[in-house]
Amino acid sequence: MFDQRRLTTEEKALKINLTPDIYGSFAEIGAGQEVAANFFKAGGSSGTIAFTHSAYDMKVSDSIYGKSKRYVSEERLMTMMKIEYNNLVKNLQERVENTCFFSFCNTVESLNYHKTNQGQGWVGILFQTKPNTAPNKIVLHVKMHDQSNRAQQEALGILGVNLIHAAYFKIEDSLDDFLNSLVHRLPKDRMEIDMLRFEGEAFSHVDNRIVALNLVKKGLTEATMFDQNGSVLQPATALYKKNILLIRGRFRPVTKVHLDMLSTGRKMFLKEEGVLKKDVQEVFELTLKDLTADGKISDKDFVDRAELLGSMGYTVMISNYLKHYKMVDYLSDFSRGKKLGVIVGIYNLHTIFDPRYYENLKGGILEAFGRGFGNNVKLYIYPANDVETGELYELKDFKVDSNIQALFQYMMDNNKMEAITTFDSRYLNIHSDDVLAKIKAGTRIWEEDVPEMVVDAIKFMELFGYKTNEVENEANS
Repeated sequence: MFDQRRLTTEEKALKINLTPDIYGSFAEIGAGQEVAANFFKAGGSSGTIAFTHSAYDMKVSDSIYGKSKRYVSEERLMTMMKIEYNNLVKNLQERVENTCFFSFCNTVESLNYHKTNQGQGWVGILFQTKPNTAPNKIVLHVKMHDQSNRAQQEALGILGVNLIHAAYFKIEDSLDDFLNSLVHRLPKDRMEIDMLRFEGEAFSHVDNRIVALNLVKKGLTEATMFDQNGSVLQPATALYKKNILLIRGRFRPVTKVHLDMLSTGRKMFLKEEGVLKKDVQEVFELTLKDLTADGKISDKDFVDRAELLGSMGYTVMISNYLKHYKMVDYLSDFSRGKKLGVIVGIYNLHTIFDPRYYENLKGGILEAFGRGFGNNVKLYIYPANDVETGELYELKDFKVDSNIQALFQYMMDNNKMEAITTFDSRYLNIHSDDVLAKIKAGTRIWEEDVPEMVVDAIKFMELFGYKTNEVENEANS
């Protein structure tokens, strides 16, 4: 009856309705009323829906789920799913032996009447894959880009049906197939998924960092994050009211020069007016192009870097923002009223001040600097050894073409750039590619170039091609 490769939203809802052992509830706050509606419209909904309700009024919502500081938040979603699922199972004990229960919930802010907000929200499902077993969980955050409230509600309705259908019929498929099913009929210009997390026994094989990578790789979002424990974060929530200190690089692996850049940049950032240590979020950012090898993205190489940065306690961001101004513009949305510091190597400054880099913009380099280096953004410039002379090369030596000299001077005069001067010159000859080559060659001289904790992590987890036996044999020969 059903061809899963071409199922419409209505056909997916009907398939779920006609599957006798799938039974659950719907709870929707805000703009998410369309999800349950799709199951009612498909027919046979009595076979799937135990109950459904929604709450627009905050007091009504509080009476069901308790008070909350933020209603459209992951915390609120988690409370909703837990309460609704527990109520379902408690009240239907006679079905526990032959029913796969689920609780689908969302809390969403759609486009308001004046179109002054960004439609966004949290969506999740708590569900059993087998009767009388512990539930599994899928949680995601969406940004909605349709230009009308009605269109955003429709998109959310499609997403909800896709999620429930994928939870029951796609979890044994590849991650790529699952994601394709999740966003079926939802192109990125309509909806963006910037956080997706799987939990539970059914997903014991899933690495949520790989999920985060694939969101960016497939173009479902431009950036996503995870913390030192590998837990996926939603960027806007993780960076809410934070002063952000960003360091971009390949970190393949992290070396002594990277940590010196961070340490010296941090000291300068903390001297900025209004920047307090407790409000600073440091972010190591990997652009998608730096995850490629021979034109392909290696999940193993990516996980190696994630493991290493995580073991050091750092938060990692993956993005599609090759150009600096786009990355800064993106982060600026989260740091409004706060400061954003970016640690940049001196040679990256050549690219930043190259007009050819911005030929895709109508306003060229001026538009890029206006978007990327506006209020509360500052670059901290780390020096290098000159690749030709070997002499120290720092900000005071940097030259630009005469036609953009005024732009460079504007950045300097308005405290948008500052040289890092307290660096450790011993580290300036360290390059990640050289360290990686030494590791793969099976030598031990690479250990001089990376911090001791990184040495230990690479050896213990055998990262970046390191093989314990090979190195021991080389040392003993």
